[in-house]
Amino acid sequence: MDWGQSELLSPVVRDEEVTVAARRRKKVAFPSPGSGSPVVSTATPARSLMRNTPASLFRQAVTPRFPDVSTILAPGGRTPRYTHTPRKALSSMNLDDSDWTNSMYISPVSGMDNSSFFSDDTANLSSALLKEDDPGEAAAASLFPEFLASLVKHSSSAVFELLDEYQTLCQEKVDVLQSVVLRAGQNSKTAGVHWLLQQENCTWRLITSLYRDRVQLALEDDIMTDMVVPSESEKVVVEQLFQRDAVIRQSQLVVDWLESIAKDKIGDFSDNIEYYAKNVCWENTLHSLKLRRKSGTAFTVPLVTELDPDAPFRQQRPLADLDREDDARLLKNLFSLIRAGMTEEAQRLCKRCGQAWRAATLEGWKLYHDPNRTSVSIELQPIEGNPQRGIWKACCWRMAEEEQLNRYERAIYSSLSGNLKPLLAVCESWEDCVWAHFKVMVDSLVEKELMSSGMAHQEMDTLPREYLEANWTMEKVFEELQALELKRVLEETKEHHHIIQKFVILGDLDGLFEEFSDWLTTSKPLPSHLLRFMTHLLLFFRSLGLALKEEVCVDVLKAYVSLLVRDQQTDLVARYVSQLPPEVATVEYAAFLETVNQPEIRPRCLQLATDAGLDVAAITKLVVETVRERDETEFTHHSQTLEMGTTKEDLRKIDVIDWLLFDPAHRAESLKQSNAIMRKFLAVQKHDAAKAVFSKVPEDSMREIYCQWSGGQTTSLPAEDENAIREHLCIRAYLEAHEAFTDWFNHSSSAPQKPAPAPEAKFTERVANEMREKEYQASLSAWSCRLDVLTEDVKERIYNVLLFVDGGWMIDNRQDSEPDSERRHQMAALRSLCLPRLTFLLLSVLQNSSRHQEALRLADIISSDQHRLYQVFSKEELRRFLLKLRESSLALLDRGLDPLGYELQT
Repeated sequence: MDWGQSELLSPVVRDEEVTVAARRRKKVAFPSPGSGSPVVSTATPARSLMRNTPASLFRQAVTPRFPDVSTILAPGGRTPRYTHTPRKALSSMNLDDSDWTNSMYISPVSGMDNSSFFSDDTANLSSALLKEDDPGEAAAASLFPEFLASLVKHSSSAVFELLDEYQTLCQEKVDVLQSVVLRAGQNSKTAGVHWLLQQENCTWRLITSLYRDRVQLALEDDIMTDMVVPSESEKVVVEQLFQRDAVIRQSQLVVDWLESIAKDKIGDFSDNIEYYAKNVCWENTLHSLKLRRKSGTAFTVPLVTELDPDAPFRQQRPLADLDREDDARLLKNLFSLIRAGMTEEAQRLCKRCGQAWRAATLEGWKLYHDPNRTSVSIELQPIEGNPQRGIWKACCWRMAEEEQLNRYERAIYSSLSGNLKPLLAVCESWEDCVWAHFKVMVDSLVEKELMSSGMAHQEMDTLPREYLEANWTMEKVFEELQALELKRVLEETKEHHHIIQKFVILGDLDGLFEEFSDWLTTSKPLPSHLLRFMTHLLLFFRSLGLALKEEVCVDVLKAYVSLLVRDQQTDLVARYVSQLPPEVATVEYAAFLETVNQPEIRPRCLQLATDAGLDVAAITKLVVETVRERDETEFTHHSQTLEMGTTKEDLRKIDVIDWLLFDPAHRAESLKQSNAIMRKFLAVQKHDAAKAVFSKVPEDSMREIYCQWSGGQTTSLPAEDENAIREHLCIRAYLEAHEAFTDWFNHSSSAPQKPAPAPEAKFTERVANEMREKEYQASLSAWSCRLDVLTEDVKERIYNVLLFVDGGWMIDNRQDSEPDSERRHQMAALRSLCLPRLTFLLLSVLQNSSRHQEALRLADIISSDQHRLYQVFSKEELRRFLLKLRESSLALLDRGLDPLGYELQT
């Protein structure tokens, strides 16, 4: 309604129609694009649609707009860094012709007209997530593979495109979690994840903004930035200041960043505001004054008698209660708009509420510039800015110091004049306080530049000396923050992302990485998303070629890899391990492969390692060596060791050899490692385990090794490979001998039992006895024949070991290989352990088969200087061996033969 229609409507009547509480509950809607009717909305307008109104007093004229980073980093051409920031039209927020409050602020209940607060897709997703034990982690879990995909995608392109994609990914998850938080509650775990991702998004935004400037500054360091062109324009002077001074430029970027965060949250603080005055402010006071004039009676409560802007302060009289309430809400939200960098929107709101004079007070900050002084054009151009800015600023400072004014009004004029103390009085968070300090810092540096250039007004002398002489630096800002007495701000200063943001602003990477190191050494584990952010942040710094603390980088990457392994993010591990130094990467990926127990995904893990550029051969070798050397088994004498079944740790050692079998190029290494594992098993008589390892080695391994070597070489095999092949054959001979003995022993222990004769009283029983006797004799004959065959087989196979060709069993042919003292010790120990045992086994086979003369021939073989097998026997074993031979000699004597089994000469 306009004032002509509403001037007769008393405040009392209006309150009966719509009370203050009712106004605050009133639904608000966005105007529908292309139509005049409002459309109910449930979301704050997207930032891309918001008007890009500058937050700083000076941003309109001097804040640089950075070109696309691909242009920055591309070889060749350069792009000017400093241009005027365009003020884009706010498509969904035109306060001149529409009800600004209806289009700006959204009520939490405004989207419930159709009994659903969310869209169908969001509702379904949030409902599904709420069924999870930890819906926040479940919803954000996809960030881990998505960040890696982005990292790989942009690995060879401009790095800032990667940061933009990081922000997009975080924002998408924040939007998803927002609906879950509204259902699960602000105290849920999901709310914690939501807050963490919001902070991460803000931090990426800050890093992008600052390092775009820093990178371009480094690329353009050959430009003479110190050259100053004399000018009579405040705007030009400040533009030149921003072009040459990186500190003030980056401080302004920090201000812009903090204001962009506030702009994102702009709907949170006033989603229930409604202003009824269209063209006239203080309508209730005006109405009361008109009634007083008509009736001629005095009011019991004194009110102002005049309605100029200074009347309440000048007369020391109040406005009407409703007007004071409206004014308080208006000032609070005007400050919030200015805090969000939306100065023009604040001015529009003032005009919309009938306070055009207040909108004019927000206009005086603009720097004066008369283009006609330097223009050669005949046509006059409009003058920009405030020629009396000094007077305006002095007035703003004095208004900010006036304690009788509303604290938000004081804060508004404090932000415009650089008066820090009243501004801090309304700051409630860490971001607010940092914004206040940096805003004052930029304001102070600009005024100093204008004073040094002779452009300052005389009114500057009226500003306090501490303001004019303040020596602001970025470091001093954060020192001042630590000295604040606001408990909430001090607590927020200790939050991880705020610490990161502080060091990023300061450009102190050493301090940042010291913090990283401290966080990693604390007993409390870091949030997984924070660790992901730290990892990708250091990778970004690396991509810029910045000097970092390498040991901290390694610790962060190792912690992140451990997190991925713990969460079974198998496909992600290799790429991050590849960012470690080669020797550390080998150890880390080998440790990861030890945890991979599913055979079907092992080839995938090795392929990912290959794609990431890791040394797969060294990794798989280390995996096998680590597992086989775990629970080190001493090579002890067989008589002191009992053969046990295959344990769980033994199965791991058997299974680990598979890592070397996926690639035929690793056959030589697989042979060496399998030999080492089997040596340990043979030492403790775990023959079944040794056979299991032997069966893992492909039958064509030796042929493959020869083929790989002969493909490009004309010389013989390397000594290590040739010795490994010989050792493999030695172990095969031993296992075959032991298996032959086992077959013989099992068969000899299963001799057919002679049937007990039944009483022969009846003919049928005698016939049955004869038939059983014949069956027994037939079985005995078959058994004896089989035993003779097995005896010959075990004798042959044991002799194959005892008389192994070319130097003996477990003795290398090539002595020119790399020295390996441990291997040589184990092989010598196995000779002393296994050869005497096989000798006694053969002796028992021959004696049980009544082949005593052949048993005595063993003495010739053991004592032979050609084979020197006596060297592997201990004195006790030789004594036992001779006692066994004595038994055979006595058995021969009992047969009427001499002690050596020959016929006695008569």
